[in-house]
Amino acid sequence: MQWTLVIPLKPLSRAKSRLSDTAHDGVRPHLALAFAQDTVAAALDCPAVADVAVVTDDRLAARELAVLGARIVPDAPRAGLNAALAHGAATVRAAGGARPVAALNADLPALRPTELARVLEAATEFPRAFLADAAQIGTTLLAVAPEQELRPAFGTGSRGRHRESGAVELRLDSVPSVRQDVDTGDDLRAALALGVGPRTAAAAARLLIAGQ
Repeated sequence: MQWTLVIPLKPLSRAKSRLSDTAHDGVRPHLALAFAQDTVAAALDCPAVADVAVVTDDRLAARELAVLGARIVPDAPRAGLNAALAHGAATVRAAGGARPVAALNADLPALRPTELARVLEAATEFPRAFLADAAQIGTTLLAVAPEQELRPAFGTGSRGRHRESGAVELRLDSVPSVRQDVDTGDDLRAALALGVGPRTAAAAARLLIAGQ
C-alpha cells in the first residue's frame, strides 16, 4: 500500500521562532527550509510513499520543494496548522486520490525512509493512527485510511488530543528519525546526533561557523 503525505509549512519568515536561542532571525528561515527539503526528499525516497503534497504560501519554499518532486497546495484557509492540513488532505482527495493519507511534520531533518515505511505499515492496521514525537508530548505523524477524515489536532500537547479523538497511538521502537522534530536548540542537536540530511547539515555548519 502506498500513501499520500501532506506536509504543512508556514511562511519561512515566521518559522521556527523557538530556535531563537540557537539561531538569529536571519538564519532561522534557511534552517526551516533545509528541514523541509530534507524531510520531503526522504519522504519521496520511501517506497511506501506515492506522493507528497506540501501546503504552503511561501514562494521560495514552494519553488524549492517542487523541484524535489512535491506537489504544492496553496494554504487557502490561512487559519493555522490544522486548517492547512485538513485543506491539504481534502485537496489531494478531490484530485482523485483514493490512497490513505498521512500528515507529516516538515521539521524532521533526520528522517529515514526505511523508518517512515515501518510507521506507515503499522498505521495501515487502523482507521486513524498517530506517532508521538520524541518528547512524548506532540505528534509527528497522523495517518488515516482512505474513507476516514484526517481531523488533525497538531500543536502543543497534540499527543493527548489525538488519543482522545480516537486515533490509535503507534507504539514503535527504533523509529527515532520519524519522532525527532526540531523546535528548539536541543532538538536540533538531537537531530544532528541522529544524522540529518545534506541541506540541514550544510545549514547547521554555516550556523556553527557564524557562531565562532
